[in-house]
Amino acid sequence: MRRSFEAALPFTFFASACAALTLSLALPDPAVAAGPAKAEKSKGGKVERGRYLVSTSGCHDCHTPWVVGPDGPGPDMTRALSGHPQDMVLPPAPKLPEGPWLVVTAASNTAFSGPWGVSFTANLTPDAKTGTGDWTERNFVDAIRTGKHQGRGRDILPPMPWQVYRNFTDDDLKSIYAYLRTIPAIRNQVPEPLAPAATTGSAQK
Repeated sequence: MRRSFEAALPFTFFASACAALTLSLALPDPAVAAGPAKAEKSKGGKVERGRYLVSTSGCHDCHTPWVVGPDGPGPDMTRALSGHPQDMVLPPAPKLPEGPWLVVTAASNTAFSGPWGVSFTANLTPDAKTGTGDWTERNFVDAIRTGKHQGRGRDILPPMPWQVYRNFTDDDLKSIYAYLRTIPAIRNQVPEPLAPAATTGSAQK
C-alpha cells in the first residue's frame, strides 16, 4: 500500500501542476485586464493636469482675446485660446517717446508692439489649418524648451514668457499639450510677424 501511494505521488503532483497552469491560463491577468481602463484614467488625469496648468499660468491672459463686459475687461471664453482675432485689423502702433515706456498693447491683449516689432498671440486651439492641430507633442515641448516655433522655426516673440515656461517638467508640458487637444478648434488665422522697421502688417507670438 505504501509503495502504491509513493508511486502515485509523481502523477498526483504532475496533475496538480497541470490543473494550476490551466486555471492560470483561463483566468485574465488583472494587470492586462485593467490596462485600457488604467490608460484611460491616466489620460484623463493628464488632461485635467493640463487644464489646471493652463488656467493658472496666465495662458488666457494673452491667447484669449479680451473684451470689456459689465464687470470690466476679461477674456472672451467663447474664443478661448484662439489668439489675436483675424478680423481685428490694427493701425500702426503709436511711436513712444524716448523714456521708460517700452511696450504698446492692444485692448484685446493679443497684440503687442515693442523693440522686437509687433507680436500677435498665436492660436493654440487644435484647428488643423490655423492652430496647433498639426503640431505633435514633441513640437510643443520643443517649442517651449527652445523658444522656437515648433522647436525649429522662427523665434517665439515677447511677451510670451517661454523662458519661464521651459522650467515646466516634460510631464507638465505633455499635460498642457493633451489638454489643448481637447478644447474646441477655432478657425482663426493669426497674422505673421512684423519686423521692427516695418510700418504695416502684424506678428505672431
